[in-house]
Amino acid sequence: MSTKSLKTVACGVLLFATLGSSGCMHYGPTFGVLGVPLPVSPYFQDAKEDEFWEHERYDRVPILGPITSGGPANALDPPSDDEVIRALERSHPVEGGIPFLHEVQRNNVVIRKELIADYVDPPRFYPMIGPAQLHHAHYKCTVYFTEVKRVGWPVPHTLTDEDAREVIYIDHNHLHMVGNVDMGSSPGQ
Repeated sequence: MSTKSLKTVACGVLLFATLGSSGCMHYGPTFGVLGVPLPVSPYFQDAKEDEFWEHERYDRVPILGPITSGGPANALDPPSDDEVIRALERSHPVEGGIPFLHEVQRNNVVIRKELIADYVDPPRFYPMIGPAQLHHAHYKCTVYFTEVKRVGWPVPHTLTDEDAREVIYIDHNHLHMVGNVDMGSSPGQ
């Protein structure tokens, strides 16, 4: 065997050994075209993260223990500043302006929260929950801020509203169990 063919065979064996140990060979299931990662726009990723954040924090109704007899039936905590600003963004969006053409900012934000109503409904049966009372808490949230609008076309100018305000109404509802809460398995089972 000539040295040229011997070198070729040695290079082939070395190449095969290198490919086998480098991770380039794929073992296991393949997903074909679905195995290729696709880029996701930051806009859609941000929207999904906001949707998850609101579902996790604000879209669920908590189920609390029963209201004790003779005790106060006060509402839970007032809405957080994050919840108020997110509700304001849903009703009057600022995000998504066009840079250097039209931008809106809210500066010097002050939030005032007032409890409007706090009452408890009579007990009733809720499917998948059982007998419970619905506790309502209605809040009026006034947001004071300085609104700055920057317009860049046709003539660049800035509009500043020092005394801007918006009113947002937020309802906090939660359930209180009624009756024997420990209706699960008995201690003997």
